[in-house]
Amino acid sequence: MTDQKTNPELPDDAGSTVEDLDVTVVRAPESASTEVPSVDRETEAYDFSTEAATEVETLEPGAAETVADEPETPAAPVEHEPSAAASGAGHIPPQYGIGPFSLREVSLLGVWALAFLFSFFPLYGDNQFTRLLGGGTVWTSGIDWVLTIAAPTVAVFLITLRRFSPDGIRRVGSLGIDQFASVAFSVSAVLWLSWLWTNIARGAATGVWLSSWVVWVEVLLMAAGVALTVFAPFIPPFHEDFLHRAEAPAHRIARRARPVVARPLSDARFTMAAPEVEPDPTPFGAPVEDDEPATAPASAHQAFWALAPVERDVVDENGAPLFRVGPTAWALVIEDRGDSFVVRHEDGRIGYLTDVSGVTRG
Repeated sequence: MTDQKTNPELPDDAGSTVEDLDVTVVRAPESASTEVPSVDRETEAYDFSTEAATEVETLEPGAAETVADEPETPAAPVEHEPSAAASGAGHIPPQYGIGPFSLREVSLLGVWALAFLFSFFPLYGDNQFTRLLGGGTVWTSGIDWVLTIAAPTVAVFLITLRRFSPDGIRRVGSLGIDQFASVAFSVSAVLWLSWLWTNIARGAATGVWLSSWVVWVEVLLMAAGVALTVFAPFIPPFHEDFLHRAEAPAHRIARRARPVVARPLSDARFTMAAPEVEPDPTPFGAPVEDDEPATAPASAHQAFWALAPVERDVVDENGAPLFRVGPTAWALVIEDRGDSFVVRHEDGRIGYLTDVSGVTRG
């Protein structure tokens, strides 16, 4: 029988007995076999994804939860100064007009009034031709009056009605009111021009001139109507009637009309020259501080926010209610007239708040 003796792996196991052989002692090494210098470890290139996975596996459960629960410090927000274009993008200047109408609409009304008046004068220069051709004016010459003068009359009526009833008739078939006016005046101008061209061609060939001065005048007036409807968006200052209209899924000519406000009387006062008077003169003998900048007076035309304590009506220049302001929402005031405010609604409508008592300025 051969005696076999287990060689101890460690010096401390030299005196262990047979009963101790069943117990395996595992001890952590007192020092790593190889040490990597800290400088080399920092400069060593490695794969971030592999290193991250390795660190998660080697972390203790408590340490992993501590790292996972630690909130990330948010980065400091970068402040950008608002540009001049962005700061003034939301400002819509008021459109001044004559009464409830814009300058373009007043000009179009004047053109139509003259054309309507002259339509009652004879179309032919001689009564003999009038009897032969069956009518003296355009109203008695068959149904030509429908497109020559009636269609522009309907267009002007709708433009006038739109100012007094913004929520009334808005479209004529698939055309907006301004689009219908463009078509009406264009068709009328073509018909009057056709009559004039026929008169010129016949007169040059035969020497007989049938048409009177009415045809010439009507051609010029309808051409002006075409300029005020078709080409108005490109002609200053008539193009202001089409700027800053309320956003809608339609061409800007087919959108709702831009609100018109009366020109404030204060504008005329500002144009008059007046002597400059110091509002608060310095007492005699008091020291004057030249280094302190003077405080600029608040402008009455500077826009601000206002909050009414109760529900109040905002009316137009005729006193008819347009919309209401109240304590639930701030209202934008574009002009302070002392005893009243000029208020603009979010849809572009502009009216007057006559009761300004207790209003909070923002």
